[in-house]
Amino acid sequence: MPIIIKDTVRKSDPSETLLINELSTEKESKGETVFKFGFGQSPFFPPDHVIESLGKHAGRKEYMSVQGLKSLRDAIAQFHRHDFACHPDHILVGPGSKMLIYLVLAAFKKARVALVTPSWVSYEPQAHLAGHKVIRIQTKYEDRWRLKPEQLTQACKDTSPEDGPVILILNYPGNPDGLSYRQDELREIAKVARDHNILIISDEIYGLLHHQGQHVSLAKFYPEGTLVTTGLSKWCGAGGWRLGALILPEGLSSTLKESLIGIASETYSCVSSPVQLAAIEAYQDHPEITSFLAHQRRILSLIGQWVYKQLSEAGALVHSPVGGFYLNPDFGPFKARLEQKKITNSEQFCQRLAEETNVVLLPGTAFGYPSSAWITRLAYVDFDGKQALKKSKEIPLKSPLPDTFLKDQCPKIVTGIQRLVTWLNDL
Repeated sequence: MPIIIKDTVRKSDPSETLLINELSTEKESKGETVFKFGFGQSPFFPPDHVIESLGKHAGRKEYMSVQGLKSLRDAIAQFHRHDFACHPDHILVGPGSKMLIYLVLAAFKKARVALVTPSWVSYEPQAHLAGHKVIRIQTKYEDRWRLKPEQLTQACKDTSPEDGPVILILNYPGNPDGLSYRQDELREIAKVARDHNILIISDEIYGLLHHQGQHVSLAKFYPEGTLVTTGLSKWCGAGGWRLGALILPEGLSSTLKESLIGIASETYSCVSSPVQLAAIEAYQDHPEITSFLAHQRRILSLIGQWVYKQLSEAGALVHSPVGGFYLNPDFGPFKARLEQKKITNSEQFCQRLAEETNVVLLPGTAFGYPSSAWITRLAYVDFDGKQALKKSKEIPLKSPLPDTFLKDQCPKIVTGIQRLVTWLNDL
């Protein structure tokens, strides 16, 4: 007789971003041309010398420190010295920033996890898996989808301290919106957090991909209560290598670090040895790294601004991106025409769009938006990053990329956006 587990297994749906990538791959396997704006994987590859380092150390098979290789933590601290002050002893290396965020949530017996809508797809499921209460703070298009200090204050008042401390997860430049925070906005958030004793996980995984290289860490304004997460997946194009870093506040380091290392030791043990050793090369003030970042930013800025212009002119509500590789278009202005086509929510919108054009977007519900809103996420990464980077490096950074760059290097993005705009016009 089979063991009955139906009512005892914890429910957790698959990540929608990973699921959409699998669906896109399935369509491609059938010979269809798919315009993949749904999955946010960096199109770039790690610098050659970093890849060579990984190969060089492929024979290293030993378990390493749970906290992370000391020389790697030294390199990370030095690399980020202009962003925030941190000591190598306050850094924890893990298999991706995603796991490290969950590690922090799992370290608390109970907590109130405050999430800004929109927010990345995994934050809420992780909070539920850790057994915490989730507080959703709905932002507005008119406010650039930014968290306002009065909203954070109200969120603290609307819940009971008996449910544990408030942990705010803030991600910027943001997934799904490609937007960031100004310094004055960060100062206001820091003031509320200090007044209410809020712990903040500042997910700055896209920080180095701020299009103007002007990312500012919240840790500068709230060093005592900010945990910063970063890693190699976005700026270094090494998502599958699974290497993230968590920078702990000095005052919380001893107590919290002990708990985090304990949980890590009983779960993933440590990050792959070859990857840690290769990461040391990535976290260097090396001319190739500086050039690599500058050219990525230039390419992503060009694409982001072009896509933003096309969608805006077509009638969608969307903000100009400042970092990462996402846009968060709201197709609400097409409400009447969409309803005539019996499209009443973002899931139906994305489904019909994919069926009729092979343009794949992710519905806004994945990021906390209500289903009734026609809001989606668009990731503009469907191009050959290696080739685009090569062509960009042939043109001095002081000069703009030519008008033909997008058509030549990002043809699927150009065609996919044109298909989307045509579909909207034909509604």
